[in-house]
Amino acid sequence: MKTLLIFGFGYSARTIAADLQKDGWRIIGTTRSARKAAEMQANGVEAILWPGGDILPALDQATHLLVSTAPDENGDPVLAELRAEIAERAGQFAWVGYLSTTAVYGNRDGGWVDETSELRPATRRGEWRVAAENAWRDLHKTAGLPVHIFRLAGIYGPGRGPFAKVRAGTARRIVKDGQVFSRTHVEDISQVVRASVLQPAPGAIYNVCDNDPAPPQEVIAEAARLLHLPLPEAVDFETAEMTPMARSFYAESKKVSNRKILEELGVTLKYPDYRSGLRALLATETAEPPTKG
Repeated sequence: MKTLLIFGFGYSARTIAADLQKDGWRIIGTTRSARKAAEMQANGVEAILWPGGDILPALDQATHLLVSTAPDENGDPVLAELRAEIAERAGQFAWVGYLSTTAVYGNRDGGWVDETSELRPATRRGEWRVAAENAWRDLHKTAGLPVHIFRLAGIYGPGRGPFAKVRAGTARRIVKDGQVFSRTHVEDISQVVRASVLQPAPGAIYNVCDNDPAPPQEVIAEAARLLHLPLPEAVDFETAEMTPMARSFYAESKKVSNRKILEELGVTLKYPDYRSGLRALLATETAEPPTKG
């Protein structure tokens, strides 16, 4: 049986796992939370509390690895603890995926980047990602680990959309001249990863994003239009009250090319732009029965 061991069972990993389960895969995932582990088990995912738990039996049984843990100033947490163990098992894995971010490209003042562009991270998080990518690529070169890197743009999907804030009247259209972001629906992340699993190309790097980089205020405006609600207030970026984390995202403006996933992996995006993605999210929300309070 094909067995995928996922380090860091987060938002994107959960969708990837559910899709592969439909294809008959065995899924093992790590989490730090006992509550989340119970939820994973209820959904047919074998959960391991890690760091702390015994990960080696799962590592021995895995045919594929997916790494979805975020690095920090100490580097990639998986390699920090398991580099030697993964390297010595390199030959048993048919495919290894690392979920990175387009933050590795830094700011391009609205210009285009592709997988061959120079990495010029503009934030500490971006710098940590570059270091983590390099560490995984080094294992590919030195140990033959079949590593594939996926640079994800801004992720949205069920439970991660603008509708709640627009409905609550708390959404704002933050306007910064020339600002543009690329984004991707979580279901498209899943299908890109699955396409790569079916046609491994060790050492490959893929940008994962839709066809339509756009200013963030346009996305909020479209959400309001779909909800038939008033256009949220436009606020100048320079004077807007924002958390340091939120403001840091505006340090980077770029358009990310997705040509490689379309041409080399043959992917047809379910949601090629934010408009189609938002329509689908709203349809899903509308179709769901109300929760009992």
